[in-house]
Amino acid sequence: MKYKVAHATVYEYSETVPLCHNEVHLTPREHHWQLCTVHRVSIRPLPTCLEHVRDYFGNHSQFFTIQEGHRKLSVTAVSKIEVSPPPIVDPATTPRWTEVRDELAARETPLNLDALQFLYDSPQIVQTPELREYAARSFEPERTWLAAILDLMSRIHRDFKYDSTATTISTPLAEVLKLRRGVCQDFAHLMIGCLRSMGLSARYVSGYLLTRPPEGKPRLVGADASHAWVSAWCPGVGWLDFDPTNNCQPSVEHITLAWGREYSDVCPIKGVFIGGGHHSMSVSVDVQPIEH
Repeated sequence: MKYKVAHATVYEYSETVPLCHNEVHLTPREHHWQLCTVHRVSIRPLPTCLEHVRDYFGNHSQFFTIQEGHRKLSVTAVSKIEVSPPPIVDPATTPRWTEVRDELAARETPLNLDALQFLYDSPQIVQTPELREYAARSFEPERTWLAAILDLMSRIHRDFKYDSTATTISTPLAEVLKLRRGVCQDFAHLMIGCLRSMGLSARYVSGYLLTRPPEGKPRLVGADASHAWVSAWCPGVGWLDFDPTNNCQPSVEHITLAWGREYSDVCPIKGVFIGGGHHSMSVSVDVQPIEH
């Protein structure tokens, strides 16, 4: 599948902002099943300083500074991406989850060293007895790694209701577990916390999902949104993706933007500014399949 993605963020301020510093993760990541052929970012007002770097996790990011007074900031990224279907893995061919856990706990090797950094707590995802208790029902001792994770993903999808009004980006994971509702970010954090609590490595993936309008209805440009899912690691298999919000394994309709330990590592845009008074933010994402 080939896509054109436009992601626009606009901040408006009630008072002048004389200075701001920002970091953006808006460049689609390339991996075995995804290629980014075109990418450009437009920033208004024009930055005084703009630096392109790779962050600790290998994601493309940009740092920019604006040193002129402004009451509106717009950041628009346009990309063209090619996504191929990943191979289908039979759950029966993966090792038991306890073997994966034990290998991670026992030794550091070049093959699992990258996975180890996603085994431990991060600021927004802290392992708790409650997370382990919820996860444990899916992790019977004889179950294979993939069968256990698929069961956990299905349970989260069944037990938790999608509700965009229930949480914010700072809602603690313990509250999400209690409320039994939230958004894709919450469900990704929840699943990661459950996997880490069982001694398994999992990372947060930000990106986009192709959405389809109801039958007979026109497609609304800009009505899509950022999405989030989970990637988990198994020796001999590598990283596999899981989408608890939709109870599926991502394929050609999921577009990877960046990955890290949690949302705060890969937030599309974040920064600091001076002044500004009250401010508002609007986001528009358009994911469009293309022929060329």
